[in-house]
Formats: sequence, C-alpha cells, structure tokens
Amino acid sequence: MLEEWFFEALKGAVEMELPKCQKCNDGLLIPLSDYGQEGASVMFKAWACTNPECGFSLRVDKGEVTYGKKIEYKH
Repeated sequence: MLEEWFFEALKGAVEMELPKCQKCNDGLLIPLSDYGQEGASVMFKAWACTNPECGFSLRVDKGEVTYGKKIEYKH
C-alpha cells in the first residue's frame, strides 16, 4: 500500500503528523516535492490522498493553488 511505502521513505526524516483527507475521511494527505524550472527544490509542492479511490490532490503551480484534480499514477 502507498502509505507503507511513504512511511518507509520517511525513516530518519523529521516526524510530522499527516492530515486526514477531508474529502474521503479514509486516506491521509502526503506531501510531494518537485523541482522548479531552474532546478531548485520545491518542498511540499503538492499534497495527495493515499486512498486510490479518492485521489484528491492539492498543488501549487507558479503561486496558483489548485485542488480536486485526481493524480494519475505513472508506472
């Protein structure tokens, strides 16, 4: 499950309580990071629900906040 992978990846990192998804009340919102246009790290660029049936996400792009778009998993 995605949650197990995420918690394994956090070992040795700073602990924080993850918020419960307000859309489905089942999954947790996990932070996702990315790199900006010039290669700088962007922490917490997006948050995504761990419940695959829910798929809720919240993201920031160039200062604009968007939410609700389901994140598609790439293999």
